[in-house]
Amino acid sequence: MHAEAMAHLCPHRRVLQQSIRPGACPHRQPLHRLSVRCRATIELPPDLQAVVNELEESKYCGGEGTVLVREAPVDVPKNGKRYHIHTFGCQMNLADSERMAGVLESVGYECSEDPAKADVLIYNTCSIREKAEVKVYSALGKQAKRKRDRMGDLKIVVAGCVAQQEGQQLLRRVPEVDLVMGPQFANKLDELLERVDSQGTQVCATDHIEISEDITVPRRDSSLTAWVNVIYGCNEKCTYCVVPYTRGQEQSRRQEDIRREMLALGEAGYKEVTLLGQNVDAYGRDLPGMAADGSGRRQHTFTDLLRYVHDVPGIERIRFATSHPRYFTDRLVRACAELPKLCEFFHIPFQSGDDNILREMARGYTAARYRSIIDNIRRYMPDASISGDAIVGFPGETEEQYLATERLVREVGFDRVNTAAYSPRPNTPAADWDNQVADLIKADRLNRLNAVVTDVATQRSQRFLGRTLEVLVEGVNPRKSSQAFGRIRHNKLVYFDGDGEVLRGQLVNVKIDQCNPYSLYGDMVEVLRPRAPLPHSVAADTVRDGMLAAAL
Repeated sequence: MHAEAMAHLCPHRRVLQQSIRPGACPHRQPLHRLSVRCRATIELPPDLQAVVNELEESKYCGGEGTVLVREAPVDVPKNGKRYHIHTFGCQMNLADSERMAGVLESVGYECSEDPAKADVLIYNTCSIREKAEVKVYSALGKQAKRKRDRMGDLKIVVAGCVAQQEGQQLLRRVPEVDLVMGPQFANKLDELLERVDSQGTQVCATDHIEISEDITVPRRDSSLTAWVNVIYGCNEKCTYCVVPYTRGQEQSRRQEDIRREMLALGEAGYKEVTLLGQNVDAYGRDLPGMAADGSGRRQHTFTDLLRYVHDVPGIERIRFATSHPRYFTDRLVRACAELPKLCEFFHIPFQSGDDNILREMARGYTAARYRSIIDNIRRYMPDASISGDAIVGFPGETEEQYLATERLVREVGFDRVNTAAYSPRPNTPAADWDNQVADLIKADRLNRLNAVVTDVATQRSQRFLGRTLEVLVEGVNPRKSSQAFGRIRHNKLVYFDGDGEVLRGQLVNVKIDQCNPYSLYGDMVEVLRPRAPLPHSVAADTVRDGMLAAAL
């Protein structure tokens, strides 16, 4: 750590200096502003801050969440009211926000980027980390004062995982909130707001329900890429995770409904779809029926779903998230290698490199099992990008156990890892254990792991230097208007000179001449023609041929 970074008056300064290894190179410095039980913060050097900014910008919602911004639909009568949606957390929350926007716009609301102009203010919340909850309550405090000043004209809605977790307690804590609703009620927002009006009281909707198939079309946050939910909830009981308590049990959508949604997206001009689930490869285990081949598999698996939807016309790329190592099969890997629209990118959280910690987390696999999954992916797809999640400072974690996580990151060669210090969450077993790791130790380990992650990501990124890669153009680089930007199939951002408005939505080839840890730069070579769609029967034959070849 830089000496000047430590030069602030703090009772923990000496402890920190002892806990950070001396003689570290500049690239092994902390990768975020660290508050260490005091009000002072550590400022990073400009070069490292640029790396941090790049990483933060590539996250789904960033540290401060994201505000939904969109034009009003032209074919729906307006009711003169506006809504504002601020989303915190994962891509599942982003998808839920799109569904809520679709519900409100179907009854005449328009989107407002400014919360001060909204009649309905929605915070779609995340409870995975305590920090996200703190931000929500801070924002609610400001809006509660505004509501008091407006004498009740403003409706405040708290949706998502914090809402499901806190329920009535949230209404008591912030009495200005009108509606608390779990994620399972996203497509019933209009009905719940009507209840608020008709009853004249606060409404808490957190009961478990069977999630019905949406009849309202989500208002997508993009016109090129779209989230498509395939399974809701999670049946895993990881001892640190609040998701099973906030999103409920697994509920898989029917294959026909998923394909129908993707067909509509392809007809509307969307190019890329990400299939979403809290545990996406568990898809289908709650659906009836067994496979007819006598294999003992369920009739509907995630691998079967990929084969069923891969040939949807107009959709050029398919991704999926998030995977659980326990259910990541060889059959799934082979399908991803055989189906041309499946991108060479896999997000598979590992959480720790130590078997004892994994056992305490109730993850259901070992570090060796995780390595074998990655080895198998690279056997079929040698160039695939791998990302993961890791937690440091889990209760009882020793220094040796932490170092096992460092080793796993280096041995696997991740393209990126989302890291976090363990945060005790309500209703989870690990939160009550008496072997909690000190905050200072967690912060130190997080900094060290982030340095390793960036080192590895930098090395992995160099394999793209000099190559010509397919890029789906998303628009104009917001920081440099003369540049366009998009993503390669490996889920890395690429920036290049060109008219982003003209090229938006097109596939282009870009020759890479600069590789940063989480982004690439290059020169456009050519604009590619869209792939000609295969008839469904021809595509099915192609898949069967591929399966036969793999079997032989």
